[in-house]
Amino acid sequence: MVEARWLPQIERARLHLYLMPEETFVEDDEVAGYWVSHATVEPLEMITIEDLIDKHAAAGIPLRTEANLWPLWDEVVASSLEYSGIRLRNAQPRETAR
Repeated sequence: MVEARWLPQIERARLHLYLMPEETFVEDDEVAGYWVSHATVEPLEMITIEDLIDKHAAAGIPLRTEANLWPLWDEVVASSLEYSGIRLRNAQPRETAR
């Protein structure tokens, strides 16, 4: 799920995927799935990914949009799901009651 206002940035985005050697990586957060290396490593390969919206569509991954993510976030927090909101700092401000 993404805020609709981010679609132009997603369309222009270019991601760089680094293939790293596995030997020195350890799981840092079992719930969120973060893996870290405390040793300096050199990437084995770098792949550039463009056309992210088209890539989602080609893979059959729906890209859903909302004007504001906070109502969905409130539902997630109230659920039994495990979650991470690490990028919510980029979300629109919460809508205030009028």
